[in-house]
Amino acid sequence: MLTWVDIEGRALHRWDGAHSVIALDAMVGCANPTEDGDLVLALADRIELLGTGEVLARFPHGPEVRANDGACDPDGRLWVGTMALDEAPAAGALYRLDGNGLAPILKGLTIANGIGWSPDGARMYYIDTPTRRIDAYAYDGDLGERTTFSEVDGFPDGLAVDDEGCVWVAVYGGSRVERWTPEGELDRVLAVPEPNPTACCFGDGLLYVTTGRAEGRVYVHDAGVTGPPAQPFRRTAPSDAEPTRAR
Repeated sequence: MLTWVDIEGRALHRWDGAHSVIALDAMVGCANPTEDGDLVLALADRIELLGTGEVLARFPHGPEVRANDGACDPDGRLWVGTMALDEAPAAGALYRLDGNGLAPILKGLTIANGIGWSPDGARMYYIDTPTRRIDAYAYDGDLGERTTFSEVDGFPDGLAVDDEGCVWVAVYGGSRVERWTPEGELDRVLAVPEPNPTACCFGDGLLYVTTGRAEGRVYVHDAGVTGPPAQPFRRTAPSDAEPTRAR
């Protein structure tokens, strides 16, 4: 099943041969499957299970900040970024939800956005959109050294990593999705017939691309490469042996 969100429209969309829409009571940044078949939602002020309505955690920010993009790591920990409604600099953060609860891992972000992992799980890719770059962190459940993976000519938004280890990034305002090799070289540019691609993901051997602002469509493309399915959330996912401090 393909799942995507309309953040400002406060809606969860699904496609399984037919299109369905679930109205929500708050802006929704992302939706991820769980290991038991539910969906975990990052709503503006909280993280909640769709099926039961159970609140797993509440964000410590006020009403001027909301959840944005997020994904689960190879062990099922949920990572979710936040941003100010007015895009105020440094008002956002990146949080991790695991067996120890919700904790801020990166602070001082502006538009916390795309996130993904290399096929071996040893590298995490991350985007804070106004930096116009994709960062890479050594990864073992915690974040290691940060390096600049690539500089993007435009505003990088959501991302996906394919089975060859290449990173696909939606360029907001750029009418395109770019594919970068694991070495950080631009490999391919996919034109999108709208100005604001927002995210991309793989499913059934195809690349899906969402767009935002006015158009709000989902495009599909045969990229000639596959990508992994979304990693399910595990509410008992392991936490670090030692407490992690915000960076």
